[in-house]
Amino acid sequence: MSETGAMTTKRNPLEYVTEALNELRAKGVAPKLRVLEGEQKPVCVFDGREVINLASNNYLGLTSDKRLRKASIEAVRKLGVGAGAVRTIAGTMKLHMDLEEQIAKFKNVEACVVFQSGFTANAGTVSAVLGKEDLIISDELNHASIIDGARLSKATIKVFKHKDVADCERILQEHASFPGKKLIITDGVFSMDGDIAPLPELCDLAEKYGCIMMVDDAHASGVLGRGGRGTVDHHQCHGRVHIQVGTLSKAIGSMGGYVCGSRDLIDFLYLRARPFLFSTSHPPATAAACAAAFALLDSPDGEKLVKKLWANTKFFKRELKKRGFQFKTSETPIVPIHVGDGAKAYEFSRKLFEAGVFAPAVAYPTVAEGKARLRAMVSAAHKREHLLKAANILAEVAKPLGIA
Repeated sequence: MSETGAMTTKRNPLEYVTEALNELRAKGVAPKLRVLEGEQKPVCVFDGREVINLASNNYLGLTSDKRLRKASIEAVRKLGVGAGAVRTIAGTMKLHMDLEEQIAKFKNVEACVVFQSGFTANAGTVSAVLGKEDLIISDELNHASIIDGARLSKATIKVFKHKDVADCERILQEHASFPGKKLIITDGVFSMDGDIAPLPELCDLAEKYGCIMMVDDAHASGVLGRGGRGTVDHHQCHGRVHIQVGTLSKAIGSMGGYVCGSRDLIDFLYLRARPFLFSTSHPPATAAACAAAFALLDSPDGEKLVKKLWANTKFFKRELKKRGFQFKTSETPIVPIHVGDGAKAYEFSRKLFEAGVFAPAVAYPTVAEGKARLRAMVSAAHKREHLLKAANILAEVAKPLGIA
């Protein structure tokens, strides 16, 4: 009660959040989460509706692979459901070390460290190896985790035009006398358009100007290179990239991220990468599933899966092109269908879902204003009939919306 006896009304200090949310809903750019019922498969049930799934990063279909299931279950039986601590205290189990050695061998590097996610692998590594006296030269379409890691490092950040090697060199020339360390960083495969970085040319610049070279291979892991070894293998740049980041959450079918490089780099990250230092390590089931996935990739069966992924990708793109769709930038199983307006992209996605295809819309802030699109993802697990039906539905739904 106030002195006058009137009841005071308390204002919710988070009222601005509600107002912002209502604005997004009014614009048609606030979709609700789709809920998966059952397994992550090429045809599955979301929100009670069976749909062809073009939304998953499960490139090789390993989320439900029997070999990964078996390894995961056995690890739980032997080692329990959790590691019980961060890696630097009591949470480093033998299977964590074995997995890191396995990945390092697979990637043809000295050592590897596994993080709890691909996001923390990028953010934790960039912020650990660079400081406020250093310089980061970053592709303008790099992943948000790279951007956040660069900001956390407090280094000077310069952004070059997407895949523009000449613009990258312009920045390096302008900062030739910069006193600190320099890092060139790029995605290996860019997640929104599916294009591949000009890695050999960027390595040339790194060597010419004395820079650290770093690649985030999240969407190349299990996709590009021999058995899915990534863009470094794809471009034959072994020994030229100082820091390779990969994910365990996409083609590997499980959860986590990893960083590969020299033994000294990895030992340094053990001591200075904050997400590694302050997050409980992977449960045994996750680490064991990842180990089974890399064993599979390093076998003839893994090579067959990667080839099937690419055969499906070529088939789907060919069928979409027959129906008038254009995606000039895509060089991988990521197939963007550009719409432009965010609300229209979400409407397109919703109508596709109602027709039996799940292909989510991507709009601001994930992409720039006016560059909204649908992103269709192909997997090795899709059958030709799934992809053909999806192409037909995409064309049928796009036409009345004026999209192609």
